Amino acid sequence: MAGLFQVLWGGAGGKFKEAAVLNGTDKEPLIIPLAKSNPNQTENICTRPTAVDWDGDGKLDLVVGNFAGSFYVFKGEGKGKFAPKPEPLTAGGNQLKIKGHHSDPFVIDWDGDGDLDLVSGSSEGGVQWAENTAGRGKPPELKEFETLIKPGRTFEMGELMSEQELTEPSGSTRVWVADVNDDGKLDILVGDTITLVSMAKGVTKEQYAQRFEKWKKAYTAASEAQTDSGSQDEQQKARKQFTEVYQQRSEFMNEDRTGYVWLYLRK
Repeated sequence: MAGLFQVLWGGAGGKFKEAAVLNGTDKEPLIIPLAKSNPNQTENICTRPTAVDWDGDGKLDLVVGNFAGSFYVFKGEGKGKFAPKPEPLTAGGNQLKIKGHHSDPFVIDWDGDGDLDLVSGSSEGGVQWAENTAGRGKPPELKEFETLIKPGRTFEMGELMSEQELTEPSGSTRVWVADVNDDGKLDILVGDTITLVSMAKGVTKEQYAQRFEKWKKAYTAASEAQTDSGSQDEQQKARKQFTEVYQQRSEFMNEDRTGYVWLYLRK
C-alpha cells in the first residue's frame, strides 16, 4: 500500500545491496504528493514503477502507476537520480487514466512507429493501450486509453468455479509485453487474480446452494450492522459478529485464492 519506491543497487558478481528507499535529488523519498484539495487521494498508494527513457533525453525516468489508475513520471537526472516532483501524464489536456484502478504501466512501441506507447492492466481486468502520436525521439503525446484485450467475465460471490472451467484472464490484471515465440511480433503476457470456489467435502450441490443463500443473508446483515453501529462498544461487537459470520463460509465452501499467467500471441 505504501507509495515509496525501493531499489536494490547492483554490485559486483551479480550481487545486490539490500533494498533501500529511492530518494529524489532533494534527498527526500520519492512519493506522489497528496493534493491539498483531496485528503483521500489514492494516487500515492499501491504505486507501480517502471524505469524507461520516457522523454528521449538519454536518462532513465520513472513512469509510475497507482491505485487511482492515473500515471506520473519522475524525470531522471542521470546516474540513478530523479527529480523530486513528479509530473502527471495527460491525454488531450486531461489527466490520463485507465478504466478501473491499479494502473500498471508497461512502456513499449506497441504499434511499431518508433515512439513509446503505454500498455496497462486494470482492476477490472483486460489490457488497455494509450497510443503515442508524437513520433520518434519526441516527448510523448498520448491518446486516451483504448481496449487491447477485453476484460473477462466477473464472478458472483460464492459462484462455483474450477481451474478447468477458466478460459480467459479474470480481474486485477498485470501485463508484460515481449516477442515470446520469436516471430518478430510483440505478444502479451497477462497475470490475473481469482478465487476458485468448490464445495466442502460431503456437501452436495443442492446443500451448497441452500447454505450459501442462508450465509449470504447473514453476511449482508452483519455488514450493515457494522455500518450502522454507533458507540465504540457497538462497533466492536459488530466487527466481532461480522468476523464470525465471514468465517462460517468455510463450513460448506473451499476457496483457493490464486492467479494465472495467460499468453496472447499476436497475429
